[in-house]
Amino acid sequence: MQLDSFIQAVWNYYSRNKRSFPWRETLNPYAILVSEVMLQQTQTQRVLIKYADWLQKFPTIEALARASLSEVLSSWSGLGYNRRGKYLWEAAQIMRNQYAGVFPSTFETLRKLPGVGDYTANAVLAFAFNQPTVVLETNIRTAILHHFFAASGDEKIADTDIKKILEAVVDKKNPREWYYALMDYGNWLKSEGHQYFHKQKQYVKQKPFKGSERYVRGYLLRETLANKKLYLKDVKLIGYSAAQIRKVAADLAKEGLLRQIGRTTLTIV
Repeated sequence: MQLDSFIQAVWNYYSRNKRSFPWRETLNPYAILVSEVMLQQTQTQRVLIKYADWLQKFPTIEALARASLSEVLSSWSGLGYNRRGKYLWEAAQIMRNQYAGVFPSTFETLRKLPGVGDYTANAVLAFAFNQPTVVLETNIRTAILHHFFAASGDEKIADTDIKKILEAVVDKKNPREWYYALMDYGNWLKSEGHQYFHKQKQYVKQKPFKGSERYVRGYLLRETLANKKLYLKDVKLIGYSAAQIRKVAADLAKEGLLRQIGRTTLTIV
């Protein structure tokens, strides 16, 4: 499909099926950063509730920077990958202390914030500052693969090839709305059964949550935050040895999410 006809197909779909999300109704870069970090590897419906609660509790960079880590992690609970909450908290402190509370607006400064990778930096620039960056996530990837690489047989397509297409089709006057349109279009394609995981060179299948270390991490963090202290000898999880539980506990302490006393006890930071 030619570039022009692809662009028209995306805009045509979006004009009739535009989705509404609270993070699309704001230009506040802090609120947009929160949404982007929450949406990483987390379903939209789960994020919707947490997003509203988070902004009510931490409405500004200053409010988040003032909070304790245990408050932040308690508010994050239920979203998974708890390091993301800690990264947001650390980023807020950096913006308050180093940038006088002013949100950074360049790719280089955004990338220096904890937990902000290339995608998140580019997404914030596009959605908060309307800059024509290259934003590539799962729905957008689906749209590009469907229209430009579906007939490529068993060939694995690299993200670098997809980004070349994105650079050619991005709406330089209104990249914010263009990427919303592209996300909605790609989401619709997936709902219609067009899945292209098998064509992605970078795709790595996620392991099941149950039975993984992520399950133990979530349990230990949740119980420690709720009780302020957790004795590892009291933790009994079917399918996990005491040694595995101690290892995960040590990892949580090493990452600064919890504090460990000896090898026996976890407490909040």
